[in-house]
Amino acid sequence: MQIYAKGFSRSDPDESPGLSFDGSLRKSNSALSVQSISGISALRNTVHTSRRLLKGLKDCAKKLIDKQSFAHNLEDWAYQNTNQDTFSSPFSIDELHKLDLALEGVLFQQLCRMPSSPYTLTDQKEDEYLALEDFLHTIVNGLWRTFWRKSGPLPFFLSCPRQNGSRFYTVEKAISRRRLEDLSGVALITRSGSDQQAYWDQVMVFALYRSDIVLGNESVLSSNSICDALFHGVHILIARCLSRSSVSNDSVYILVLDSIFGAVVKLGGDLSKLELNSGDVYQSVCDWIKNYAEIEISSVDRIWNKLGNANWGDLGTLQILLAMFDSIAYWNGPPRKSIASLASDHSLRLQKRRIEFQVVDNESALVPYQQDSLLHGEIIELDENNNDNQSSRKQISRLKLRPGDVILVDDEQKSFQIQESLGNHYLYSAVSVDCPTQLLTLYVGAHPSRLEPSWEDMSLWYQVQRQTKVLNILKQQGVSSKYLPEIIASGPILHSGHCKKKNPKGRCDHPWCGTPILVTSPVGEPISSIVSRDGSFMSDEALRVCRDCLAALRSAALANVQHGDICPENVIRIFDIQGSRSNFLYMPISWGRAVLEDKDSPAINLQFSSSYALQHGKLCPSSDAESLVYLLFAICGGILQQQDSIESALQWRETSWAKRVIQQHLGEVSALLKAFADYVDSLCGTPYPVDYDIWLKRLNRAVDGSADRGKMVEEVTLTLQLEDVAESSGTSGGGP
Repeated sequence: MQIYAKGFSRSDPDESPGLSFDGSLRKSNSALSVQSISGISALRNTVHTSRRLLKGLKDCAKKLIDKQSFAHNLEDWAYQNTNQDTFSSPFSIDELHKLDLALEGVLFQQLCRMPSSPYTLTDQKEDEYLALEDFLHTIVNGLWRTFWRKSGPLPFFLSCPRQNGSRFYTVEKAISRRRLEDLSGVALITRSGSDQQAYWDQVMVFALYRSDIVLGNESVLSSNSICDALFHGVHILIARCLSRSSVSNDSVYILVLDSIFGAVVKLGGDLSKLELNSGDVYQSVCDWIKNYAEIEISSVDRIWNKLGNANWGDLGTLQILLAMFDSIAYWNGPPRKSIASLASDHSLRLQKRRIEFQVVDNESALVPYQQDSLLHGEIIELDENNNDNQSSRKQISRLKLRPGDVILVDDEQKSFQIQESLGNHYLYSAVSVDCPTQLLTLYVGAHPSRLEPSWEDMSLWYQVQRQTKVLNILKQQGVSSKYLPEIIASGPILHSGHCKKKNPKGRCDHPWCGTPILVTSPVGEPISSIVSRDGSFMSDEALRVCRDCLAALRSAALANVQHGDICPENVIRIFDIQGSRSNFLYMPISWGRAVLEDKDSPAINLQFSSSYALQHGKLCPSSDAESLVYLLFAICGGILQQQDSIESALQWRETSWAKRVIQQHLGEVSALLKAFADYVDSLCGTPYPVDYDIWLKRLNRAVDGSADRGKMVEEVTLTLQLEDVAESSGTSGGGP
């Protein structure tokens, strides 16, 4: 018997085998088995299997209809392995804890309570199914609105099958047709265009509902419940294999629930290994389960309390939520907001809660905290007579601006009026008071006294002070390009009232004295938001993204600057007008993590950082180009699995490049993008620089129809004097 512990669409640092790196970028000493590869590959192999196998699977689906016969062949095996604790859980405690933190503040409101003894009537199955349906709808709606899209229709719906292979019904229709006794559970079905008919190959998750799922008084599933879950799981896998239009994967989550408890069963495996030569189809399927299937079973935990309300923050419900999250991510692509990113906001939410309680830590005492309101349309000021504002640096409140507020930059005596927030508390669109026709991007940094205790405030230091330094270096070296942001103004805020600082570099006691500001041009929309709203990029726009980003990277490379944090959130789309033509233009922003010298460390992004950056904490010459390939893969519909550790991220890169998953997917979008990915693959981890010129020439030809249009000689101007060039080449006319 082989039972493998592996994730569904995530890489699990607690359950995946440890990796030992031999110094290479993508090669691990631990061999990759067929079972350790994601569930895509095994089922894709079945697409190319013989007609004989497909015919056998179709015959198997028709004959495999009796759950009792199925359980008779499997129940002893299930009971034995349950007692021996052979089945591992599909989720680790750390994963569930991260999801719990990520869902802080998310409202899951189940309106139909689950009937539960002793507060229910005798005949309660109708109420149980209505409560189950409402429970699952609350979950998928909450997850979709939190992680994917806040508005628009849901791309899936709930429906109930009478039996395997039969039609699906809503709970209300099953009740009206008096077929409720025939139902075995509720399925989450993906929508297929305008067709509202449900089919088994479209089942994303199946929630099996039984009267009792617990084995005695233990917190484990009964063997009969396990057999029932595997019975439905096998039918779903066979239906997906036989369907030509379904998502190719060989793993499915089965939720096993009763009116009190719940658990998760995950079934996967390569159906091409299913031997159908014998006349007993039940024995054949059970042999496949015992020898080849990948089975993971969670513990049984309480879902509903005695009043029928779901325990949303407890382990049982979190396991259901995580199984639903994984399934939605696999069928509908990665979420706009990851679990890790939302969980990382936990410290910020704690700080906001303390502000709500109006207390802050002042050395060893708790003192009242007051936050002054902002004055609309005026330079911002605080009540200087309030002694609490001067009592401790820890009382410094973060500067938050509203439309109409005017900010004056001290060093340059320039004024800017806030137009709107751009989604973050530190990022705004603004206009210059002297020239209000052009929208600008305004970054608000953290007060210098806040940089030490908070990692969030340190990240603002990179966005403002460090990015100011990088953009000034590019400007001083004469690097100018329409694909690079332009620095308009920078410096500390000039607050109202008398400033008591003793020197130009010092600070007074005013809470906002010294808060840095950076103003850049232009303003654009992150392509992460564009993909989330409009879907994947088409070929022409993907080529334009590649061309524009490479042009920006080439310009920066002339000043020996590497970006270090290429990702969809850090590339914006702006409207570009050239003569009679108007197009979109894409620009890398957030240059605060740029690498200027060897001691600098780039940002670490488990999804988009290069392999070299993940392994060594530094960049190689092709690191930005490698990150650009991952970005192109993501915006063109490629699935970037959620990673929880550097080891799992490196393993995903190694597997994806070795199996040419990235190149093949980009090849479906554009042959040129596939060729570029192959080129980057050959450079990764080497000391050889990217030949930007040749690829810009090819991309210009593909985007604009001309190899000459958009040449970098028009985009980059280096203000080098001829005599400087002569001196550096040793040909100066001056001599003894």
